[in-house]
Amino acid sequence: MKVDGKHFRSIWREHDGWSIGAIDQRRLPHEFVVAKLTSCEDAAVAIRDMLVRGAPLIGATAAYGMALAMREDASDAGLKHAYDTLVVARPTAINLKWALDEMRATLTPIDPVERAEAAYARADGIVEQDVEINRGIAGNGLKLIEAIAAKKPGETVNVLTHCNAGWLATVDWGTATAPIYLAHERGIKIHVWVDETRPRNQGASLTAWELGHHGVPHTVIPDNTGGHLMQHGMVDLAIVGTDRVAANGDVCNKIGTYLKALAAHDNNVPFYVALPSPTIDFAVHDGIRDIPIEQRSGVEVTDMTGRTADGRLETVRIVPEGSPVANYAFDVTPARLVTGLITERGVLKPDRAALAAAFPERIAAAAG
Repeated sequence: MKVDGKHFRSIWREHDGWSIGAIDQRRLPHEFVVAKLTSCEDAAVAIRDMLVRGAPLIGATAAYGMALAMREDASDAGLKHAYDTLVVARPTAINLKWALDEMRATLTPIDPVERAEAAYARADGIVEQDVEINRGIAGNGLKLIEAIAAKKPGETVNVLTHCNAGWLATVDWGTATAPIYLAHERGIKIHVWVDETRPRNQGASLTAWELGHHGVPHTVIPDNTGGHLMQHGMVDLAIVGTDRVAANGDVCNKIGTYLKALAAHDNNVPFYVALPSPTIDFAVHDGIRDIPIEQRSGVEVTDMTGRTADGRLETVRIVPEGSPVANYAFDVTPARLVTGLITERGVLKPDRAALAAAFPERIAAAAG
């Protein structure tokens, strides 16, 4: 997508052919900084510390982390160490394990002297696959927006998002934002309600940043505002992303998604989830019971960083000293509250039969 008219991806191979460039999302929206990853450990830290975030981008970063590792030590022991280092960097996003399993399956049967080149080639393939998948999501989701626009000619289609499922969470296009960007490019009048998404404010910091730089009309709202907007007919549909979808259609996404789904259900607002197929975990049959929910540092809740009036970046504490905090990073939205799953192979019912029919190869992979 574009930043002030110039095309960017969130991650790429640098001109030297081996190091990896990535937008440091911890510095947005106030500073646009490119980080350089030169080792497997760099990639693990980038994932763990949320220099990169979003399930598809985490997977792409892990793949490049494996390639960087093979450049340093392509032995069987080096391969195992790289896998073990990266797979624990973030526990919830299934794309991380999927990408590492893909890399390991490619590299294990290859002579170690050939592994580095093969690793970069497979990682590049995972990156390009992500872009193509998101283009497919864009086209399938566009049909939903077009249908709403046809019912209110000349009026604006209002979409609610939560967290960041934009191109910054993927390699390009995004998942939830992909149909929005395509609709904008097709000339459809569209406006996005952007949840701030506490405690890390990915909506306010990232979604708003990328929509603004791409020229898409949007408004940032406090997390608690969505239900009010739905009650007053100010939301035509909600589109969110996901870090993992269970085989039964349950959706794990950033904390607060479940509450938005409940409000949408109560107000007859369509609630869609956009996802690439690697996000489906056919090994998990009950999302509420079986998906691990990451609990992150309480500092994310107690402290906030922003730009002061004189241009300095400052971190301040907003919670009384001594007050305990809990920081559950995700919640699970039951399939019954999801209108449809927007995938690269169409808009699917959120149930086992629809997912299995659309992605039989993913079932085979889970069984293997």
